[in-house]
Amino acid sequence: MRILFVAPATSLHTVRWLNQIVDQGWDLHLFPCEPYPLHPGFRSVTLHHPVFRRRPFDEHDIQKLDILNKPLRPSKNRWRSLWPEKRFDPSVGQRGLWWPFRKGPERLESGLERLFPSRLSRAARLARTMELLKPDIIHSFVIISGGYLTLAAQSYLRGPLPPWVVSNWGCDLHLFGRLEEHRRKVHEVLAKCDYYMAECHRDIDLAWNFGFKGTTLPVVPMAGVFDLQRISAFRQAAPSSARRLIVLKGYQDWHGRALVALRAIELAADRLAGYRVAIFFASRSVRIAAELMSQRTKIPVEIVPFSDHEDILRLHGQARISLGASISDGIPTSLIEAMAMGSFPIQSDTSCANEWVIHGKTGFIVPAEDPQAVAEAIRLAVSDDKLVDAAAKLNWDLALERLDSAQIRRKVVGMYNEVASG
Repeated sequence: MRILFVAPATSLHTVRWLNQIVDQGWDLHLFPCEPYPLHPGFRSVTLHHPVFRRRPFDEHDIQKLDILNKPLRPSKNRWRSLWPEKRFDPSVGQRGLWWPFRKGPERLESGLERLFPSRLSRAARLARTMELLKPDIIHSFVIISGGYLTLAAQSYLRGPLPPWVVSNWGCDLHLFGRLEEHRRKVHEVLAKCDYYMAECHRDIDLAWNFGFKGTTLPVVPMAGVFDLQRISAFRQAAPSSARRLIVLKGYQDWHGRALVALRAIELAADRLAGYRVAIFFASRSVRIAAELMSQRTKIPVEIVPFSDHEDILRLHGQARISLGASISDGIPTSLIEAMAMGSFPIQSDTSCANEWVIHGKTGFIVPAEDPQAVAEAIRLAVSDDKLVDAAAKLNWDLALERLDSAQIRRKVVGMYNEVASG
């Protein structure tokens, strides 16, 4: 079976999804929907780079493509004066791994697309890749990026599109589907794809409302593939109620609302003596607000540097409470990580958390922009040891049922076999 994925190449979610099927003997190909360098975690996937090459690379170990994975050394980079070297810093809201001259290729590609749209646009190159590969399945991740690109490629395709699977990530329908800028294109993607996959039942219902008439596939977390036996060692041995750490996801941007959660921590400060706060993926505004909050309340705050996935799991494994707030999301990865690691989750009601959390029993579901409500949830979670310890046990049982990598892999393999067989 040959599958062509149209997906963000920087995303750990993409890596984890593809790596769970590399042992099936299938021919896997990746066409990045964004011109950024690759995440180093891919294995046994052929890359079709969308920026400079019209013909696919033939390497089957994507980590060998050093020119894409490693920045040029400043001493040898004669373009340094135009695009000075920078490093990835999540505090300033950059996306993905940082390419030292990222804007250069983007501008070059954009100019070439305008001059020769029928040959050099990314959509045209994707169409050419489809014609050369003749894949059995096209699978696009993220409707507003991979889905849009696959839709655009159809206008350049000389022949029928292979069976097209669309995966909904996060805010695709719940947020962008309601915006005038995206509503029409989201409708077009769902009208033309054959199969639709989401990580929560809410988005299945939304897809039907958007006019999808194809086949829905099993609901599984797009990024929640865990080797539970291995990561259980990352959990602190003591009961969850003995932990004195609050972990906060630090996104404050077009959808993240970490500042609301920070304000809630300050409002609940009278109950947080002896606690400390750790913030991962903190944007610059959150770093500033956290330092000022710490000065006012005397609650120690640690800004966690950019970390790999195992370090984030260990952080949840030391926490009594894990906070996440945003105006829209699917199944937040930080939520299911917290549940698997024994941390009591407090998550905004704008996600699909209600499909995983029993409010008041295994976690709290709170308004995304109401710091008073979040503060009340924090007070309850730090004062009720029995609640927190019971929730940790129930959430671990749920993780065994719904997050185990072996079970999810079987579902995913069966899904692709079903699609390929029609």
